[in-house]
Amino acid sequence: MTNISFSQKLRYRFDNLMSKGPIAMISLLAIISTLVVAVAGAVLWLFHISPEGEEPMNFVEGAWQSLMRTLDSGTMGGDAGWGFRIVAFLVTLGGIFIISTLIGVLGSGIESKLEELRKGKSFVIEKNHTLILGWSSKIFTIISELVIANENTKKPRIVILADMDKVEMEDAINSNVPNLRNTKIICRKGNPNDMVDLEIVNPQETKSIIVLAPEDGHADPLTIKTILAITNNPDRRLAPYHIVAEIRDRKNLEVARMVGKDEVELIFTDDVIGKIMLQTSRQSGLSIVYTELLDFDGAEIYFTEQKELISQTYGQSIFAFEDSAVIGLQYADGRVKINPPMDYKLQSGDKIIAISQDDDTMVLSGKKTHTINESVIVSNDSTQVVPERILILGWNQRGLIIIREMDKYVGPGSHIKVVSSFDQDRENLLSLAGTLQNIKLEFQHDDTNAREVIDALDITSFNSVQLLCYKEEMDVQEADAQTLIALLHIRRILEETGTDMKIVSEMLDMRNRELAEVTKADDFIVSDKLISLLISQVSENKYLMPVFEDLFAADGSEIYLKPIKDYITPGVSVDFYTILESARRRGHTAIGYRMIAAAHDKNKSYGIVVNPVKSKAITFSPADELIVLADE
Repeated sequence: MTNISFSQKLRYRFDNLMSKGPIAMISLLAIISTLVVAVAGAVLWLFHISPEGEEPMNFVEGAWQSLMRTLDSGTMGGDAGWGFRIVAFLVTLGGIFIISTLIGVLGSGIESKLEELRKGKSFVIEKNHTLILGWSSKIFTIISELVIANENTKKPRIVILADMDKVEMEDAINSNVPNLRNTKIICRKGNPNDMVDLEIVNPQETKSIIVLAPEDGHADPLTIKTILAITNNPDRRLAPYHIVAEIRDRKNLEVARMVGKDEVELIFTDDVIGKIMLQTSRQSGLSIVYTELLDFDGAEIYFTEQKELISQTYGQSIFAFEDSAVIGLQYADGRVKINPPMDYKLQSGDKIIAISQDDDTMVLSGKKTHTINESVIVSNDSTQVVPERILILGWNQRGLIIIREMDKYVGPGSHIKVVSSFDQDRENLLSLAGTLQNIKLEFQHDDTNAREVIDALDITSFNSVQLLCYKEEMDVQEADAQTLIALLHIRRILEETGTDMKIVSEMLDMRNRELAEVTKADDFIVSDKLISLLISQVSENKYLMPVFEDLFAADGSEIYLKPIKDYITPGVSVDFYTILESARRRGHTAIGYRMIAAAHDKNKSYGIVVNPVKSKAITFSPADELIVLADE
């Protein structure tokens, strides 16, 4: 059996004490300091030791004099009498070695605690806050939108948990979102996948939770793990969470839905951006409409239950609001339908879905009848599905989604040409080509930045151009630079030929979008900003997700810009009630219009007006367009 010496035991216990941190050390040193002072006070009292010429001290006075000398060695400079000097000297030595150590440990402990607070590890006591888990470039747009949405909210709070330094997060937010208005931002450092770290940001009391996908690596498994950490926490709340999360790979959608169930709204990033690129490339001005609906600055989508409209038809309800544009219904069972049948009668529990400036502006006008100018209503239909020629420059996985969806819109005999600097996805393209019904697919492996290649493509022979980033082949900045160069070449060609064409470009970094400033409504830059806007909207109202899914899908009703002359006679002053009626007779819901005269005026939203005041008279030109929700 090993003999353990007293010194080894002492060192072992001291090591254990040190491992307990500053609090244990402070406690030990405080006890020793107290003993030194108490012993010195007792010696002075028991042996009647006092400064020369002074009365003997009692224990309390002796302990006080000893304490003063431990704290300040200069105090003993004026002591007289060698007996008192010796005791004072020994006490002062104790003060130098013990009290000074105590003060040092105390200072170190306070500094350590301040550093811990600076890193953001304290519990968040906020309630009804928006919680953002993770960090990406989307966070600045999301915060900006939530700040606008929270303007009418009392003491709004946004809490962020990310594996970053707290001060770095706060500095980045202050630089990118300088005006937080009445919203307060609270940052905490931690791993969103860790249940212990999650508890710091108080997810049990949240209004909504946003899970941001990491920009690098395999994002979806981390997103799913974060959702699990919230929903499967043993101490989770009984009420369901409202979680909005990004998913990038279609194969992970099913697992994410299984984990999140009804508590999570999943945004499939590639699918959403692909469908927006597809739809905006086919309709001039549609990009402005989507931006108007997705951001909080201007008209937004709201839900309202109006008991006065029960038993009235949907066709009647679209006339019920002066300053709000009805777009659909949320049925009593929770299902959402954009532009439902005009003869559907509203039932108890059904909610009106409408575009309005704010939730408090969705007020019934009270008008029972409206003056409809029957003389200007026409029933033309110039819409027909025709073959189209589409050019795709660049490539990533979203291209497959775009081509697959495009096949549902274009007429037979359409042609899509894909030009890419890489040919890794050629097999998938060939497989997709065999399933297309209306599109002939052509692939060209060439440098999409070379002027001679782009000049040889005969750009003006295409109906639209879509530029995709090489996000699987390059880093973000290089991929955006490649797209920007190709875009500048195309703009040069269109300027030289005087041709107007729909161009939709994809930028990965929202900051690069500013470099490629939009010149007209047909020249649209798609970036992760759209996903940020969508996340912000859904985080405020989970029922908006089915609305946007319906709008983006090829099946059902979508937003179309149709010739105004198909609905009314141009050149005649008419209010929007008459236009609503003309659209209603064709099963369409009118929500706005486009004045072609302002098509190149950025300050007038390129002529796009969504949710107009219905009683205001307008005179349209033959080239103007009506924005409607329709099945075709």
